[in-house]
Amino acid sequence: MIVIGHPWVESPKFCKVFSEEDVKQCPPDSVVVLEPLADSHKLAAYCQKNDIPYALPVKKLKEAIFANALGASYIICEEDDGMMIQPIAQEYLFDTRILVLIHEEKEMTKIARSLIDGVIFAEAII
Repeated sequence: MIVIGHPWVESPKFCKVFSEEDVKQCPPDSVVVLEPLADSHKLAAYCQKNDIPYALPVKKLKEAIFANALGASYIICEEDDGMMIQPIAQEYLFDTRILVLIHEEKEMTKIARSLIDGVIFAEAII
């Protein structure tokens, strides 16, 4: 299970961006977090073209399919959405990893039992 943002586990920084200029301002070893795909598909294509790892917030299966097709490193979603998306991602061998956004450590075990790729603590996104 991937764990991002817990103090015991070293993980990449996740940097919220809104433009190409914001992407350039992020530390080179960070993962950029875009707006939902409807608002950021051009920025997603820019990241894909320039080999910049990025994450997309997703609420629907169709968005997850496009996120994977556009080379997103991570999909960030709520638990219910993750439980719906993960089996499809597994079946189609998505390269994109599914992360459920959590706020407390105690949420990790429930997500692990659901066989979702990983979790990201809300405070890990700057």
